[in-house]
This record gives sequence, structure tokens and C-alpha cells, in this order.
Amino acid sequence: MNATSLISVSLPPAFSPEAAEQAAPCLSSPSLLTLLPKCSSLREFKQFHALSVKSRLHRDPLVVSKLIDALVDNSSPSLLAFAHQLFDEIPHRDVVVFNTLVRGYSRSHDPHRAISLFCQMLEASITPDAYSFPSLLKACSSARALEEGRQTHASAIKLGLGDNAFVLPTLIHMYAQCGDIKAARSIFNLTEDNHRCIISYNSMITACVQSSRPTEALALFRELQTRNIRPTYVTILGVLAACALIGALDLGRWIHEYVKKTTFASHIKVHTALIDMYAKCGSLEDAVCVFEEMRFRDTQAWSAMIMAYAIHGQGIVALSQFDEMLRKSVRPDEITFLGVLYSCSHAGMVDEGLRYFRTMQSDYDIHPGIKHYGCVVDLLARAGKLEEAYNFINGLPIAPTLILWRALLSACGEHGNVDLGMKVFDRIMKLDNSHGGDYVILSNMCAVKGRWDDASQIRHLMNKRGVVKVPGCSSIEVDGTVHEFFAGDGKHPDSMQVHRMVDMVVEQLKAIGYAPDMSKVHHMHLTEQQKEASLRYHGEKLAIAFGLINTSPGTTIRVVKNLRVCSDCHSYAKLVSLLFGRKIILRDLNRFHHFGGGKCSCADYW
Repeated sequence: MNATSLISVSLPPAFSPEAAEQAAPCLSSPSLLTLLPKCSSLREFKQFHALSVKSRLHRDPLVVSKLIDALVDNSSPSLLAFAHQLFDEIPHRDVVVFNTLVRGYSRSHDPHRAISLFCQMLEASITPDAYSFPSLLKACSSARALEEGRQTHASAIKLGLGDNAFVLPTLIHMYAQCGDIKAARSIFNLTEDNHRCIISYNSMITACVQSSRPTEALALFRELQTRNIRPTYVTILGVLAACALIGALDLGRWIHEYVKKTTFASHIKVHTALIDMYAKCGSLEDAVCVFEEMRFRDTQAWSAMIMAYAIHGQGIVALSQFDEMLRKSVRPDEITFLGVLYSCSHAGMVDEGLRYFRTMQSDYDIHPGIKHYGCVVDLLARAGKLEEAYNFINGLPIAPTLILWRALLSACGEHGNVDLGMKVFDRIMKLDNSHGGDYVILSNMCAVKGRWDDASQIRHLMNKRGVVKVPGCSSIEVDGTVHEFFAGDGKHPDSMQVHRMVDMVVEQLKAIGYAPDMSKVHHMHLTEQQKEASLRYHGEKLAIAFGLINTSPGTTIRVVKNLRVCSDCHSYAKLVSLLFGRKIILRDLNRFHHFGGGKCSCADYW
């Protein structure tokens, strides 16, 4: 579009371009505004503005506000900058034009500008209205500006808008995105039922998932169902993520059936979330079915499928999928390479993993993030190349984070390298000394080597600092209900029956060669019998026993654990799969273990 075409839209065809420019002052604002929807590029918007100047309408409040509104809605940085330029030229600004520009910046890559504009509005003694706060709160969410969000909340309350139907959902979202889940939940709970809209529910469900509270997220989903509030695809994504976190396969399948009956079936993001859910709930077969049924697969869908194969120990298949993705001319992204590197790490393919890491940068110009570096450290460390991993971390172009050091510390524990473990532990303590797992790994390393004084000192330091180890928790879903088991505790209603089942299973397994692996029980003063007792009632064993009791013969038992599975529970699960003819799928902190016929899919490399 050029200036001539803009003018000719509103003027008689008999006019020449020169005559049109001379006649421009005769244009009315309604006639001029009919041209605005035809603009899409910065050049065309500037031509429109030039025409408004020639028409002497560039000071018309309606024309200016409509032009700024159109520029903001196009969500382009260059158009937003032009909108701000026009805004600065307005002699008398009102709340509407401020709101428009704040809305634009709240959706931009520079949300802090929205906060600055709001301050400018207050300095100009312009009172915000109900439309000011949703955009401003969205900007605080994007910028993770919790303190500014709290001040915005206070301003809304002072103006009597704290309980406004438009403001409440964005308040919940802001607190949730900024990590204050308690404040988000508090506002949600105080919200009257008739003000609890789907946006509020979506914000809370997403917040619960991000805060690792999947049970609360699922409870919220059930609540909105009882209130006949229609979910959106955002709701479905949140609920599927919650199912994935807790391993709720039955509920995930119910959601899938629901999706099939709705328009959500056409959303590629929903299908990608289904792949992720099925994979993390232990049903690789269902994940593959969803992937194969997709008519169109984007980078995210391919990446989800590659990661699904990777976490289920099928690294070769994952890399084959990556090759197929390239053959389909789908360009990989940073998430794709995370799946590829993860596959190599858990399959022990060190050379291949390092080659892919180099390819990511040289062939696709993808700059590694901290998670990519973490995969390389894990790749080297799992293979016993601990010094090489240590040197890799020290040679990084960015400051090493806890993710990297903890991956190496864990590997030092598995390979029994106490001296390097000590060095790595010291680096971790400089960054964070509040994580109980770090102390336990190093203490156990020292105990294995007979360095009891060192082990005792580390435990004493842990107690002195008030650090508590995260308790191991294993969960199993039976008939749509998720049951949780903690090592040695008897809080579950059926714990007595479950403990008796474990005792019976252990005695049967001993008859076919099972011997408890007490090499990882690091308490100097415990007898052999006490060590065995401490191993017997680990959460994984309790969950498997519950599955044996409450599911019919031949049914697959699916267990989810929040920590890494121990070597004794791993051996126990292999023999249970053999003795009882059951397939057991155990998801731990790092991957899936598929037990069957006395073997595990990880080939004892995990």
C-alpha cells in the first residue's frame, strides 16, 4: 500500500494523486479511519499518519487513539515504538490512551515499560480504571515483578477495584506467575463463587502445576466441573501436566477421551501435552499412538516424542526419530536437542552425545542453555569420566549452576570418588547449603570408604544448619485414586496389610536368590538385621505390594517415585516381575524402568 492507494480509497476515482493530496484536508475523521484496517506494516501506518497530518486530523483524539490502538494490536516492536512516539506527541492524554499503551507493553518483550507508564499516569494525576489493572498485572507477571505486583494490588484496593471481576483473575495469575502460590490461593479462596471464572481456575491450576502441587491442580479441575464451568484448552494443558507429574494415567486417559469429543482435538499443543502425559505416566505405547494419529507435527510434537523415547530408555529409537524429523524438514530447537542429549546420556553413548552437542551449535546455531550443559555433564559423569566432567564445568562460558554441580556430585557418589566429591560439595555449598540431598550423598560416599569421621562431621553440619532431607515418596494409581507411600511410615489406611505383603514377597524372593543389597545402608552402629529392616519398607516396595494386592493378576503395576530408585529396590522389582509374572513400570527422578521377566529396560545403567 502507498500514499496514493490510501487516498484513492476514500476519494472519487476522477481525482489525480496531486488533486487527492490537495483535497486531503477535506477528509473527515470517519472517512480517514476507514483506511486504518488496511494498514499492516510500519510504512503503511506512517503513511496513514502522514495523511492524518495533511488532513489536519492528527490532533483529533479519536484518530490518534484508534491509530495507537491499531499499532498496539499488531504486537510488533517497531509498531509499538511508533505508537509510543505518537503517544509522546499528545498534549493532553487520558486514561484510555494510557491503558492502550500499557496493554501493548504488557504483551511485549519489555513489560517493565508498562510499569513505568503506569507510574507516569499517576504522576499526571490520571486515575486508573478497571481496564488499567489487568494489563498492568499482566506486565508484572511477565516481568516476574512481585513487589510491583503487590503495589498494584494495593492501588486497586484503594480505588475500590480489588474485587473487580476483570482484576481478580489477573491478580491470581500475577501472584501465581511470580511464585507466591499462597497469595494466589488466598485470593482465589476469598473470591465469591460467581466471580470464579475459567481464567481464575486456569491461573490456579497452572500455578499448582508449576509449584509441584499436582493433587491440588486436579482437585481444582474437579471443582470447576461440578460448577459446570467449561474448560478451555489452557485448562486441559494444565490438567494433563498435573497428571504427568503424579503419574495419574487413568485420569489422563479420561481427559484424552474428553478431548476427542471437543474442538480441543484440533489443537496441536493439546496433542503434544497428551504425548508428554502418556510418556510420563509410563504408557509409551499410548504416547506413540497419539503421535502417529497427528496429521501435522511441529517441532514441539517431535521433541515430545523424542523425549518420550529417551526417558523410557529407548535411546536408539529416540535418535532414529530425530533423523526422521530432519528428513521431514522439521527444524529442531533447543528442546529437541535436550531430548537427543538425554537419550545419549542414559544409553551411555558418550561420543555420539558430544557430536550432537557440537552439531547443535555448528549446524543449527542453537546456543546451549544450562540444561544442555547439564546433559553433557551427566553424559560424561555417568560413564565414569568424572575429571573430564569437572573440567568441562570449569571451562564453561557461563557461571556454573547447582544443576551442573549436583549432577556431578551424584555421579561421584555412584562411582565412589570421594576426593572429587568433596571438591564438588564445596562448590555447591557456596551456592546453596540448604539441600539435604547434597549432605546425604557426600556422607554416604565417606561411609562406603570407611571414612566415618568425615561422614559424621557432614551429618553434624547438616543438623547444625537445620537441613532436612526430602523424604522418599512413591505413589501408585489404582481405580482412579493415587496412593502415596513413604519409607517405613504407616500413615496409609492399608499399611499393615501392605507391610505383611512385603514380608511375604521378600521371603519368596529369597527362595529364588534375592539378597538385600545393604551396601548403601550407611549407619555404622546398625546390625545386619537392622540394616535389612531399613531397606525392606522403602516406598517403592510398599507401592508395588499395594499394586499386587489391589490389581488383578497380569495387570501392569505403575509406580512413581520422587527420588532416584535405590539398587536394592531395583533388584527387588526385577525379581517381583519374574516371580509374579507382572510388568512393573517404575518412574524415578531421572527416567523410567520397565521391569519384566526379571530384567529392566535400563540394563542396570541408570
